[in-house]
Amino acid sequence: MQNPITVAILGVVAERSAFGRLKGRQLESLGMRKRRRQFHAVRSAKLGSTSPPRRRKTSLILVFISAWLMLGCGGPQSTLDPAGRGAEQITELFWWSVAVNLLIWLFVIGLAVYATWAQPGGHRHRKANLLIIGGGAVFPTLVLTVYLIYGLALLPGLLAPAPEGSLQIAVLGEQWWWRVRYHPQGGEPVELANEIRLPVGKPVDLFLASPDVIHSLWIPSLTGKMDMIPGRVNRLTLEATKTGVYRGICAEYCGSAHALMKFDVVVMEPDAFAAWLEHQAQPASMPQRAEARGRELFLIHGCSACHTVRGTPAEGKVGPDLTHVGSRVSLGAGILPNEPAAFLRWIAHTEAVKPGVHMPAFGMLPRKDLQALAVFLEGLE
Repeated sequence: MQNPITVAILGVVAERSAFGRLKGRQLESLGMRKRRRQFHAVRSAKLGSTSPPRRRKTSLILVFISAWLMLGCGGPQSTLDPAGRGAEQITELFWWSVAVNLLIWLFVIGLAVYATWAQPGGHRHRKANLLIIGGGAVFPTLVLTVYLIYGLALLPGLLAPAPEGSLQIAVLGEQWWWRVRYHPQGGEPVELANEIRLPVGKPVDLFLASPDVIHSLWIPSLTGKMDMIPGRVNRLTLEATKTGVYRGICAEYCGSAHALMKFDVVVMEPDAFAAWLEHQAQPASMPQRAEARGRELFLIHGCSACHTVRGTPAEGKVGPDLTHVGSRVSLGAGILPNEPAAFLRWIAHTEAVKPGVHMPAFGMLPRKDLQALAVFLEGLE
């Protein structure tokens, strides 16, 4: 550390240069800061600590932040809060991974402490080889081999198909939404969009594909992720173990609106699920008087060219099926709540809500027409 005399001499020299005044002030400030740090270090040493109070305060803040972040490991999109058989096994594998890595870390750190502090100085060649090869190579290899065998033993159960006669659901990832098609035993396929409903305790086979780019379906609370590749169909088996509403996402970058490609997964009791699926297979109910104007506008303005509403002339296949859109949890692939105001916002400002979406905005329509369309769509339950 520079003493006050050195700082004063450097200050005089700097005064005589072209930038003397400014440099002198900088050096003087530097000397004052160093003397201040020295004062804190001496004061801390007298109190039995070698770190200044500010550093201890920072450590406490970091500990608090870490604890606060750990409390956030829950919710409808958490791998550490499993609600499915596959997710439970993956979570168990994760905690075993944490334990194995912690064990290896503690062992290696223990060897380092022994070699440098407990037994400082030279070590015999044989003893050094035992520490380095045995502790640094053999022990981690054995532990990781056991862990690998345990992890591989989980794969057959995770990849096994659902039993014969189980529900089958085809899910297509499109830019930037999800086409969901149920194939019930002995019934006609039922198509929905941006929402998957499952019976609790029942294995289900998901058949995953994509018509455009690579997507990846991931429901962290229920199961692992699976890619959706154009020209290929992948199968993902899952079994929900808890009722509730969970969040699924696309885990593979697929374009500008990738982060806005979500969906809801609703796990229901088997009887409630059967009643719901039967209702979804029915055509749309006849609109009430307040909704009739919206139905007329829906057909006039070309919405039927892209969307299907069973029971009406709308039979478009480009966009999501809207037959029972009013009964879904969310809109726009999981980014808006299901309410009339959200419908109006989506119709009028589509591009602003989800940049890059292929649906044109209808903000040029009069507000009363937009409200009529929103009321009609909200009534499709």
